[in-house]
Amino acid sequence: MADLKKIMEQLSELTVLEASELVKMLEEKWGVSAAAPVAVAAVPGVAAAAAEEVEEKTEFDVILKDAGPKKIQVIKVVRQLTNLGLADSKELAETAGSRILEAVSKEAAEDAKAKLEEAGGVVELV
Repeated sequence: MADLKKIMEQLSELTVLEASELVKMLEEKWGVSAAAPVAVAAVPGVAAAAAEEVEEKTEFDVILKDAGPKKIQVIKVVRQLTNLGLADSKELAETAGSRILEAVSKEAAEDAKAKLEEAGGVVELV
């Protein structure tokens, strides 16, 4: 088994640039993302490097987790946001985890979320 204290000491001596390169190497080797809590929790310096590399997300999906008790109002908002017919809007509203909008701007996603939540729905932005 590896000497964990020795590994920790070596990692503590890395520069931010070296830590960033290590993150990339580990991502490729293990097929994980720098956002994974396990990858960044082990090395404090790597967390800072990973944070620098992450770009701000510009496109969001609006997911309706649950229509809530006011399903009819939620269906109306879904129709308004998607321009779908009544049957398709009803199906989206009744299916938990439905993507109402895909790859929209942050402003559009937040606006849609606000409208759906006002109607009684439970919404998530991803």
